[in-house]
Amino acid sequence: MITTTTHSRHHHAFEKSPNHNMKNMDRKLQAAMSHASKYLQKMYPLGIQRTSSNLTLSSLSLSQNSNDSSLSSSNSSWEPKVPLLYGGTFSPWGDVLVSLERRREDDKASDHDVEEEEDDFDGSTEPGSLRRCSWITKNSDEAYVEFHDECWGVPVYNDNRLFELLALSGMLIDHNWAEILKRRDMYREAFADFDHDAVAKMDEQDVAEISGNKELKLAECRVRCIIENAKCIHKVAKEFGSFNAYMWGHMNHRPMVGKYKHHKCIPFRTPKSEAVSKDLVRRGFRLVGPVIVYSFMQAAGMVIDHLVDCFRFPECVRLAER
Repeated sequence: MITTTTHSRHHHAFEKSPNHNMKNMDRKLQAAMSHASKYLQKMYPLGIQRTSSNLTLSSLSLSQNSNDSSLSSSNSSWEPKVPLLYGGTFSPWGDVLVSLERRREDDKASDHDVEEEEDDFDGSTEPGSLRRCSWITKNSDEAYVEFHDECWGVPVYNDNRLFELLALSGMLIDHNWAEILKRRDMYREAFADFDHDAVAKMDEQDVAEISGNKELKLAECRVRCIIENAKCIHKVAKEFGSFNAYMWGHMNHRPMVGKYKHHKCIPFRTPKSEAVSKDLVRRGFRLVGPVIVYSFMQAAGMVIDHLVDCFRFPECVRLAER
């Protein structure tokens, strides 16, 4: 009888104060989030932040970026505002992993874009024009098309040009290729034409000046990452003779040829990009997750991912064989 009465009292007490347990849960949740935030700050001292622009895996690859390169983001979209705690997480290698639900939505949107492109082109290019990869449309920006036609997939062996492509690929965490390429000349001017020795010597005044230039749309933490990578390249060059020798050594000094017929077959990351990413992080590089590294490898011609029916495919293969 005593047990029943005691149980009844507890039961009524719970019914009378339903907010009590909720408050306890809120306090525990806040404590957990605070602990997680302190842990992340220890792992990533420069700050793990994202911009207000939409960030997806598809924006990290030229081959998956079918956006028609108009600068649709707002002027303030480059400023770091929202900590990336929801909708995605960072892997230990600094890469962005979008939730499966978000990825499915992106795939549906990509399918819709591809259908529209196929309707526009009827499966072929205009008579007399060059046949390009399917993500290049008649509405694509000129700088975007030029990068595809002249740079993307061409093997690069110069340290400064490799540094430039690594820096531009790292910017994909905030922008897409079209946005970056429109500002490519401005980036070259800001970072001494990506001379890694000169960039490695940049000081706090340079950081403030570059991050304060709103036309560049680079947050302070991104600028510091680029400068830090320049210092790492300097160290790697001392060990291997050049950054070029180090990077191409991962490829046995020979590009990988994809031979893909459809852009959906082109991967976002590969075991090779994961291995390179892991080693770069071990050496102190920043913004070099497996997806970003694979985009860099594509741009630097370490991987040739032009579709087989693109006019650039045989040209890039010939350059690689040479």
